[in-house]
Amino acid sequence: MTALRSWSGTPDVRVPKFVGVMAMDVREQAAACGLLVEAPEEPEFPLMVTDYVLRQYPPPGADVPFGTVVTLWFDSGEGGGEGGVREPRTPQPPSGGIRREVNEPGDTGEWALPLH
Repeated sequence: MTALRSWSGTPDVRVPKFVGVMAMDVREQAAACGLLVEAPEEPEFPLMVTDYVLRQYPPPGADVPFGTVVTLWFDSGEGGGEGGVREPRTPQPPSGGIRREVNEPGDTGEWALPLH
């Protein structure tokens, strides 16, 4: 990781991508590059191990001063995620739609093409 110099003379750090990374690994990566991390919605953050980061601020790739706090959000596991429930779909598809593709009784299924 290269350190950039800001106008104040303190080295800048490029924020890594923490989204999709486990809490334990995020704490190690942040410390290694001179960043602090917090998860204000997770009081057990210092003890979290296998929870995955869903969002972060500042975003990955941002150049920030050494010692900047990166805020993290995790999946709470309470079903209140941003993705929402996708199944079952309502309204249900209309019934009988597939029957149009099946041959009717007595139908040979052959098409007669006009000859020119």
